[in-house]
Amino acid sequence: MKIRSDIVAVYREVHSWAGILAGLFLFVAFYAGAVSMFEQPLQNWLTPPTGLPAPVPLDRTPELMEKTFAAFPEARAHYTVVLAPDRMRPGRLMWPKGPGGHGHGPAVIMAAALAPDGTAVTVTQAPSEAVHFIDELHQKIGLPLPHEVAMPIMGVVALVYAVALVSGVIAFLPALTRTLFAVRLEGGRSRAWLDLHNLFGFFSLPFHVVMAVTSVVFAFHEQIFAVQGHLFHQDRVAHVRIAAMPQAAPLAPRAVVDALARQAPGFVPDTLEYAMRPMGPGGGKLTLRVAGHDVRFGLRGSVSGFATLDPYTGRVISADYLPGRQSTGFAIVTAFFALHFGSYGGAPVRWGYLVLGFGGAFLFYTGNRLWIMARRRSERRRGMATDSRGTWILSRLTLGCTTGCMIGVAVVLVVAAMSSGPVPYAVVSASYYGVFVASVAASFCLAPRMGAPVLLLVAAASNLVLALVAMGRGARGLDISFGIAVTALLVAAGLMVPGWRSLTQMAAGTGER
Repeated sequence: MKIRSDIVAVYREVHSWAGILAGLFLFVAFYAGAVSMFEQPLQNWLTPPTGLPAPVPLDRTPELMEKTFAAFPEARAHYTVVLAPDRMRPGRLMWPKGPGGHGHGPAVIMAAALAPDGTAVTVTQAPSEAVHFIDELHQKIGLPLPHEVAMPIMGVVALVYAVALVSGVIAFLPALTRTLFAVRLEGGRSRAWLDLHNLFGFFSLPFHVVMAVTSVVFAFHEQIFAVQGHLFHQDRVAHVRIAAMPQAAPLAPRAVVDALARQAPGFVPDTLEYAMRPMGPGGGKLTLRVAGHDVRFGLRGSVSGFATLDPYTGRVISADYLPGRQSTGFAIVTAFFALHFGSYGGAPVRWGYLVLGFGGAFLFYTGNRLWIMARRRSERRRGMATDSRGTWILSRLTLGCTTGCMIGVAVVLVVAAMSSGPVPYAVVSASYYGVFVASVAASFCLAPRMGAPVLLLVAAASNLVLALVAMGRGARGLDISFGIAVTALLVAAGLMVPGWRSLTQMAAGTGER
């Protein structure tokens, strides 16, 4: 494709500066986002067993509810029937204890079961905040700021990200057929970095377009939801609110599941969440929200779609977030969420997003490295023997922020996995940001030749420790441990190779100055 060289130069300059402005934020977002693709399995992995008796069969749930509500009448106001209990949700019947967790994070819950003699047994379970923190790290692009402050900043970064994508494609088009598969590792360092950057960028372009567009939507979702609710939901909500409350008892959970199966075949419910409406218009009524999944459709949540049912008849009264039953407007909004979350296509898509997330982080790192090397060449041609202040600062930040993020995420998971109980959010946050700040400080304080090998090898070692911890837990029968160990070992190997190369260059006196 023929494009004038001066136009290509302009777009290349725009691409470089947009990438520099957004690159380090996006590295953290993509690396943490890749890990949070398996947020629920990781939460199960980090949750210790409760010692609660085995869940009762679903048909005996009414008996469990009757005995539990007699002992804990406050649970009637908000409780959940779990159809597929696991470590994170160990009881057939659960309800929140006190206020929720940090922000939208996991809350302390009470879980109930029946002992062999038929008496109700309850336990209190406080969840680990580690995985939720990593997901927040992804959402807030690594900023230690309140959610409402970080999200608009994330939206601006996403817009800059989109500019970098468009300008990068235009700058790359003239050389597409000549350089697409020409990864020249035997030449100079800058040529190898450029070829790898172009290769990763071109083949993951659709993924990055999706991430850029959906991130902008998420950044301004409050405004979008307000318009969406006004256009698509107002009449139905009003209709539900004025419906009279039946006098009969709610349907048993088994009957609810059967009724939903008739109305939405293919949708597999996971939880039945009951709640009393607060006082006011329509207040004092029992509501039922069913969370579940359907492999044929994308999901509104990261792991679930939702349906609102009449708890007394089992009739679906709102299918706004029910996979395959949505109106056009809600289906469009759900598509944005599903494409970003990877909540479609099952495990293969999630693993694909994990690889693309790590690959995206690598793409942003290579972009920064290319800019730094180009600046150094320009400065050497002008007779400068050392880096300018701007080049030196960006070089140190690139090394410190990227390795700090990788070390910090590994440390958070190791601390949570080795703790005998749930790790509070404040401890998780302090662990990550302490490691992150220490890595950035080390990148500035260590000699240039020493900074890269030290921090890369520390990052490799932290992931190696995570792999060893996962192997140890795998010996106790936790299925996900093998996947965590393999992933951590691959990350460690990917960091060990450049770290060792930098170390040998330092010993030979040829490393970065």
